[in-house]
Amino acid sequence: MNKYELALVVNAKIEDDARAEAVDKVKALIERFGGTITNVDEWGKRKLAYEIQKMKEGYYYFIQFDASSDAPAEIEHRVRIMEPVLRYLCVRQDA
Repeated sequence: MNKYELALVVNAKIEDDARAEAVDKVKALIERFGGTITNVDEWGKRKLAYEIQKMKEGYYYFIQFDASSDAPAEIEHRVRIMEPVLRYLCVRQDA
């Protein structure tokens, strides 16, 4: 099992319920592909470095999890098509 961190930037213009639902879906994806979530860090609404889809702000989430080496590709494949997610990045953490 490797340690990973998934950074998400979620649309700030959607309802709180829809934003929480999007993050829950991502957590469910991690668990579906054999990952174990160790920490979820919510940074809240932040200004984006540059405009994305005519938006200047987004909600930032950092999800740390343990998973096998093939899980991040599967997770990214599904997060890529989620509409409320503006940007994402999954990186392997050194132990």
